[in-house]
Amino acid sequence: MTLAVINGNNHQQLRGVARVQGDVPADADLKTLVGNGYLVITISPAEGERYQGVVGLEGDTIAACLEDYFQRSEQLPTRLIIRTGESEGKPAAGGMLLQVMPAQNAQPEDFEHLAALTDTIKAEELFTLPANDVLWRLYHEEEVTLYDPQDVEFKCTCSRERCADALRTLPDEEINSILEEEGEIDMHCDYCGSHYVFNAMNIAEIRHNASPAESAGPLIRGMTG
Repeated sequence: MTLAVINGNNHQQLRGVARVQGDVPADADLKTLVGNGYLVITISPAEGERYQGVVGLEGDTIAACLEDYFQRSEQLPTRLIIRTGESEGKPAAGGMLLQVMPAQNAQPEDFEHLAALTDTIKAEELFTLPANDVLWRLYHEEEVTLYDPQDVEFKCTCSRERCADALRTLPDEEINSILEEEGEIDMHCDYCGSHYVFNAMNIAEIRHNASPAESAGPLIRGMTG
């Protein structure tokens, strides 16, 4: 695996892509997949400067690497449980994140106690039980506050307009060369598989600041995110 990227926002909208070379063994561990790679987390707040943290992929799993990141970069004790397998004959995955809130004065032994309880969760329980039942089974002797759930969904931010903006940054010579060789410019989104195709007329409209969406019609092929 040469690259794995996940984009997300505070609305629980996610998109991701992974690039691999050759076949991936079914039992491959993280070191086999990525070698001596790095975990990069970038946070872009609505206000203020963008923040980026980088740690080496030194753990045996992605969960362990994320725990290491939070401990080093945020100084927040973190336990991340990820379970994968099958449920009713279909691939399934589930997870839990246990983390000390920044403003809390929790004692280390309190976190270790809760982490030990969380480690007992079984894959089948995560796959099949409602969140209320999972929390009750794990922490029925603790004080728990349950907030309203938020749905997690795939959402891609690509669009024909954004592709047109990218084309505006390219030299005319480069665009003309592609049009002469290919007859059109096909821009592909690795996240959702969409294709945005621009012919010579579309490029002329872009150069004159016209909206390429007006002539999109059948020139958009593939899935939309």
